[in-house]
Amino acid sequence: MTVGDGALTQLRAWLAQRDFSENGRLPPERELIDILGVSRGDLRKALAALESNGELWRHVGKGTFIGARPVEEPTSIALVAEKSNPLDVTRARILIEPVLCREAAINATAVHIDALVRCLAAQREAKTWRQYENADNRFHRIIAEASGNVVLLALFDQLNAIRRTVVWGRLRDETTSPPPDHHSFTQHDDIATAIRERDQDAAANTMWLHLKQVGDRLVSHNAGQSNVQERQTG
Repeated sequence: MTVGDGALTQLRAWLAQRDFSENGRLPPERELIDILGVSRGDLRKALAALESNGELWRHVGKGTFIGARPVEEPTSIALVAEKSNPLDVTRARILIEPVLCREAAINATAVHIDALVRCLAAQREAKTWRQYENADNRFHRIIAEASGNVVLLALFDQLNAIRRTVVWGRLRDETTSPPPDHHSFTQHDDIATAIRERDQDAAANTMWLHLKQVGDRLVSHNAGQSNVQERQTG
């Protein structure tokens, strides 16, 4: 056994006898050196060995902690948005919103159904793209509310906040409002119908197809034009 191996064995034995449930932080290196009776070099080798095995982790300026390194959580929606992109957002929606639709088909009340119908009318009556987008956002959130699950609703709100913050830009055609045959009209109609009829599979599948088309259009536009700007509705 080398000197370094001895320090590792001593460190492991000492850790096994301690309770780090409060914050998991080990004493500073200078204290560990005195406690274990090892050199600074050997202690650091032992700490590095445990870190490489996922038994502890170190944060410069904060200390050394027992256990695996935690996943770093972004501190704000803005930071998540900065690290994300429109395609990531759309993929996340494809994973989450069909589940919300399935739950909405089970739990939606008459109030939710009426609100969806009003949103559909507002979308078709929109005189500007901004009006349409507001109605579109309400439509999707009402579905999240209709799921009856506050955790899923909270996840949706976080995702929606990221969606609004991500730099999408806009793909504007020559019209000032959605055309009468805008693709989302029929798709939204089908989603609302499936929820009203309590058809869980149809609700989830229709939302999946709807968002998949949004993602496909985004990929197609980005591949074809370097400066294309996709609309964030769907």
